[in-house]
Order: sequence, then structure tokens, then C-alpha cells
Amino acid sequence: MQATVFSHAPDSPTVVVTDDGLRLQAQPHVFAASGLRFVRPGQRVSITVEDGVVTRLWIVGIGDGETIG
Repeated sequence: MQATVFSHAPDSPTVVVTDDGLRLQAQPHVFAASGLRFVRPGQRVSITVEDGVVTRLWIVGIGDGETIG
């Protein structure tokens, strides 16, 4: 699923808005597991959501075995 970063601050949940307009929070441990250092408001990300909870956050092309096309 695609989303846009709404807000991000160290040690706080990263808030994203899905393309359907749903506002979700990625808890700090989810962001830490992403391997990213920082995201900025307006940045596009991919997320995995399970039972309304963001369980994975990444940028397409940045990750194990992924290339930027």
C-alpha cells in the first residue's frame, strides 16, 4: 500500500496518510526496522498494514535486494 508521510520526529510515531485518506501511525520500532534514518513530510512510502496497524514501512528501491529503477 502507498502512503504519504504526514509527520516524523525521533522517538515518536511516524504519521502517514494512505492514498485512501486513512491516517495511520508507524510506531518507532517499525520505523527503526525500516533501516531509514529520516523521512520528511510529503515523502512517499510503502507500508504494510495488518489489522489497522502499520507493521512495515519502506521506500521502494531501498531495501534488501531492491534496486532503484
